[in-house]
Amino acid sequence: MTLAFRKPTSDHTAIQLLLRAAIGGTMIAHGVKHGRSIDGTARWFGTIGFKQPKLQAQASAVVEVGSGIAIVAGAGTPLACAAVVGTMTVAARSVHLPNGFFITSEGWEYVANLSVAAITLAAIGPGRFSLDRAFGLDSKFTASQQAGLAAGLGLSAAVAQLITFHRPAKCDD
Repeated sequence: MTLAFRKPTSDHTAIQLLLRAAIGGTMIAHGVKHGRSIDGTARWFGTIGFKQPKLQAQASAVVEVGSGIAIVAGAGTPLACAAVVGTMTVAARSVHLPNGFFITSEGWEYVANLSVAAITLAAIGPGRFSLDRAFGLDSKFTASQQAGLAAGLGLSAAVAQLITFHRPAKCDD
């Protein structure tokens, strides 16, 4: 294992808690927002080209709240982070990429940063105050394996969802 990818030896508990709260809290809030208006969220999913928009709305609410709770608790951290990466990749591809970088123009700035933060959290692990640590799961894989799992599984799930459900309108240029 190279020096760049080994588990940190110093105590980063506060940083890990901060990342878990920021990423997990954001995902929970986003999922609750979707869940409070399934019909409105479904209409929106339909307008951006998703087949079975009600299913997409329900799935987004469940995945976002579920991954957020898991991240806050430090449970299954690489898998929960993969859900964030997948969700943000679908959002980037279906909404944000054509709009440039800045979120003020509906660009991909926000989704990219949340994805990178999730991969970073997977790499450094959930920390001392986590369910993963309590069950001895936080030391099963190297930092690079955990980051690779979060990125690879997240991107794969996003590609599968987009191939299966996303049918954007074609331009008549």
